[in-house]
Amino acid sequence: MKLFSRGERPSWWVSLIPFIVLIVVLVFVIKAFGSSALDGASQVALIFATGVTVAISMIFYRIPWKDFEEGILDNIRAVGTSILILLLIGAVSGSWMVSGVVPTMIYYGTKVIIPEIFLFAACGICALISVMTGSSWTTIATVGVALVGIGTAEGFHPGWTAGAIISGAYFGDKISPLSDTTVLASSSSGTPLFTHIKFMMVTTIPSFVIAMIVFLVVSILHVPAAEQQTVEFANDLKDTFTISPWLFLVPVVTGILIAKKVPAMLTLFVAAVIAGVVAVLVQPHLIGQIATGTTSESLSFLDGFKGTFMTYYGPTAIDTGNAELNDLVSTRGMTGMLNTIFLIIAAVAFGGALVGSGMLQSLTDKLCQFIKRRTTMVSATVGTGIFANMITGDQYLSIILTSSLYKKLYQEKGYEPKLLSRSVEDSATVVSVLIPWNSCGMTQATVLNVATMTYLPYCLFNLISPFMSILIAAIGYKIVRKSK
Repeated sequence: MKLFSRGERPSWWVSLIPFIVLIVVLVFVIKAFGSSALDGASQVALIFATGVTVAISMIFYRIPWKDFEEGILDNIRAVGTSILILLLIGAVSGSWMVSGVVPTMIYYGTKVIIPEIFLFAACGICALISVMTGSSWTTIATVGVALVGIGTAEGFHPGWTAGAIISGAYFGDKISPLSDTTVLASSSSGTPLFTHIKFMMVTTIPSFVIAMIVFLVVSILHVPAAEQQTVEFANDLKDTFTISPWLFLVPVVTGILIAKKVPAMLTLFVAAVIAGVVAVLVQPHLIGQIATGTTSESLSFLDGFKGTFMTYYGPTAIDTGNAELNDLVSTRGMTGMLNTIFLIIAAVAFGGALVGSGMLQSLTDKLCQFIKRRTTMVSATVGTGIFANMITGDQYLSIILTSSLYKKLYQEKGYEPKLLSRSVEDSATVVSVLIPWNSCGMTQATVLNVATMTYLPYCLFNLISPFMSILIAAIGYKIVRKSK
């Protein structure tokens, strides 16, 4: 075996070197930085691994730089829209909170949703909205934030509340024809969209039903918070914000835009602008406090302009007199999304270098040699989707990489591409939110103000889905193999 062969593609074992380097560096990063590793150190680790990939390929295999540049730029173009959506989600998160939209939803929600079915209802509501919007991120950043507040008021552990919200949102995202990840998984595997969605129901529905049953049982067994605590929570909200049913017009308008199938980026932009205007008109005392740091009855035009912009880019802190409530209503705006964007860029650079060097293809070819049975093939696909999320830190890149790795293998084995697209969705899509350094994990932890490791054990749908995919593959239900 030659150590290095100039002009050839790197061998599979050489292709493992960047991954080994990345894992080793991440171990030291986590030990050195702890919970703050995602503030930049993990991103630097990805960039370092990218440099190792490029160095090995250019020095020992004479792969030209333009191959890496093309691979990286292609990946950046693929996630460009997601980066803009992230910034807009940050703006919506800040403006909907300061304008009083989310506090109003929390206030009335504590009076309408009974604790005995809260987790069940939260999961169902998020699932319904996510199906209609096609976006788990939008659902979590709007209704999800309000439900966290309601859950806190009702005395539920934040992990359970966030788990129910994320489970519902990702279920809806998976089966919605408006979802970008659903479209990406179907298109990257060569499966018609609605064929993909219909085939996913076989694994998605059982996973969701199991999760909903558990959420219902936990809700019934939950010992609700003292009524006085809930009342105090609601009163503190009312004392701080101007609470009015008219504020529901903002989410109603947003819902209409979604129903009209207005692109997500435009919908979020309009939702943020409307909320900013509402904040100035309805909550001028809070806008003035954000702009000047002092409470004032009058609000000048310049202070209103400054406070609104600060609400969009954040961070903002509002004193409600309740420490627990203060954490809930504090926002980070667009600023809170910058670490996630940094992570996405670093992740796609690493993925692009792997593609440009040919290392990804070498690993694929080697992996295919060990896969003989259907269950092993689906298990490997699911495992790769999870591993890709851990290594690249981005679900979009993980979907593309996993589909690319196994597309040829599924064809050779005679299986329809819909089996590949389902296996990819059951892993690369739903598990992304469970990884702290993944863009999804970072985003939802930031938006919900609940750490990824805190909600991870309670995201039942996301945890069950990969195992359900393997189980159905083992049973062989509705899986057809073409005769050769």
